[in-house]
Amino acid sequence: MLNTIAILGRPNVGKSSLFNKLTKSRNAIVSDFSGLTKDRNFGYAAFNKDQKYLVIDTGGIGSDITEFSAAITYQALIAAEDSNLILLLIDASEELTSDDIDLFQLIRKMNKNFLVVLNKIDIKKRSNAKEDLLKHGSGEIIEISAEHSIGIKELQTHISEQFIELSNSNDNEELSGTKIAVIGRPNAGKSTFINQFTKQDRLIISDIPGTTIDSIHVPFVFDDENFIFIDTAGIRKKYKQSHAVEYFSYVRAMHSVEESDIVLMLIDASEGIVDQDLRILNLIRGYGKPVVVALNKIDELSSGDLIDLKETKKFQNSALNNLVLVKISALHKRGFKKLFNTLASVNKLAKTKFSTGKLNKLLLMFTTSTNTPSISGRQIKMRYVHFGGIHPTKFIIHSNFSSKIPSNYKRYLINSFREELNLNSVALSIIFKKGDNPFEGKKNELSSRQIKKKKRLIKHVKKSKK
Repeated sequence: MLNTIAILGRPNVGKSSLFNKLTKSRNAIVSDFSGLTKDRNFGYAAFNKDQKYLVIDTGGIGSDITEFSAAITYQALIAAEDSNLILLLIDASEELTSDDIDLFQLIRKMNKNFLVVLNKIDIKKRSNAKEDLLKHGSGEIIEISAEHSIGIKELQTHISEQFIELSNSNDNEELSGTKIAVIGRPNAGKSTFINQFTKQDRLIISDIPGTTIDSIHVPFVFDDENFIFIDTAGIRKKYKQSHAVEYFSYVRAMHSVEESDIVLMLIDASEGIVDQDLRILNLIRGYGKPVVVALNKIDELSSGDLIDLKETKKFQNSALNNLVLVKISALHKRGFKKLFNTLASVNKLAKTKFSTGKLNKLLLMFTTSTNTPSISGRQIKMRYVHFGGIHPTKFIIHSNFSSKIPSNYKRYLINSFREELNLNSVALSIIFKKGDNPFEGKKNELSSRQIKKKKRLIKHVKKSKK
């Protein structure tokens, strides 16, 4: 699951500077003016190859009443509630204020994992903030300078350790089974589908779009196997600029995609395929998980309407390419068996480890059936291919080039592998890897016989020149 870090603190303590350092970006505006961040800002941080974090920068929380202060505080607290770890940022160059203490006490009452971070330690003017925090019951305090990258590595280590402890404590609580994230626009019928499929009224159903605002796990058993449906909030258009609850509903939905084994995208067939459906599909496909599309509310369409739907430009959009589409009616329980058999087969394919021998036979067939392109006058030579991992399914091709491979040829190989292995709805990635030269850096040492022959040859050349 994607871990979330929220940065909280008074205005102008350096939250945006720390956000930029952790995410290695310049997405947050940094200035000496107090209270410049009014809306939440988010980005991704990766301290190692195995773990990725969502970092949320929030507006400053303080007692100064302004036009935006109530909204800023509200959004910052939602970010804190939604996160797995809170970083409380304190300005080391100023004395501890009542706002700092109030925020510290508030975070402690949230029963969340949090770290106290003392920023601006590079400024010569030092306060008694650290000593005062210890008096108020603070544990370990991490000292940094976000502007000058002092102590950032130590902070990253502390964050990684916090999430290792968190994952260990959650290991026993984790529900077992294949996880299916149900994604779609508001009111596409996600909650109705899960209730009808599992024969449980676990989820609130309403004609009003946006009834579900959190991701809800619903375990069930099918054919003696454990499964978990993850019902998610509908993702609206312009979710980033929308109300805080809708924005964090989107974040939770993306968390669900990250932790799922397979994604079920529900589309309201009665409204046709709209731009927002295609945007959501593109978002999901970026995670490398297998995706099955279900056209819901099919009972509201006639056979003529269905033909018209399939002929629309949006239906033929590239976002729907190579995806399995199943027609269902969640309300009338139509198409459920076919849909679940599709989900099970696609999930099995997405976890299949293909043998090197089979992949190499296919690669040979693809390369001999068409001309292999050249790069700078040199023809691409593909030596062998092997399986590289799942989510997405990776095939690693060892060749004399690792980059500059023409995109159309790469697409040809992906489509050919997909067709031969029946990998519809499975995310597929092909990586070209250049083989190492085994003789690079090695000096060719001559034998004693070769040395003598070389000396005689040099002597002969010198005599012939005289």
